Amino acid sequence: MFRWYVVNTYSGHENKVKQNLEHRVVSLNQKRNVRQVVVPTESVSEMKDNQKVTVEKRTMPGYVLVNMELNEDSWGLVKGTPGVTGFVGASNEPVPLTQPEVDRLLHRDIVIKDRVKKASFAIGESVKVISGPLSDFSGEISEINEDAARLKVLVSIFGRETPVEVGYDQVKKI
Repeated sequence: MFRWYVVNTYSGHENKVKQNLEHRVVSLNQKRNVRQVVVPTESVSEMKDNQKVTVEKRTMPGYVLVNMELNEDSWGLVKGTPGVTGFVGASNEPVPLTQPEVDRLLHRDIVIKDRVKKASFAIGESVKVISGPLSDFSGEISEINEDAARLKVLVSIFGRETPVEVGYDQVKKI
């Protein structure tokens, strides 16, 4: 049965290990045992020279995910790959990932992008905080951070406007 396993690598060598492993799968005729090799990454926006650029960052430095059917041949193939230090799990038996763990690791950026698209707020709009320590407070949106899916809301606390940072899921439009 094909399951996802986490392989420990030398930090910074994840892409090289992925290439080596994929090459060994073909050269040692193990395509029937190994389906996919993935270096978990996410797209992150950074400021470089006063310009916003999107870069790929590793979410798990030092690790590579392998979708394979665990048997003696596939185990030896992965363990013998240069740069691989071992499987994550018990010393003699690798532990497969659960499906929720796989979904979280491989689809993290897609979930965030969908959440940003669904939440359409505008500066100056009135919202009510529905969760967290300031629930039931109402305020006006002063800033929107789409990358982090967060809002800065000015709420009145003791008669003073106070900026509070909340997530999209913590407010509703009034």
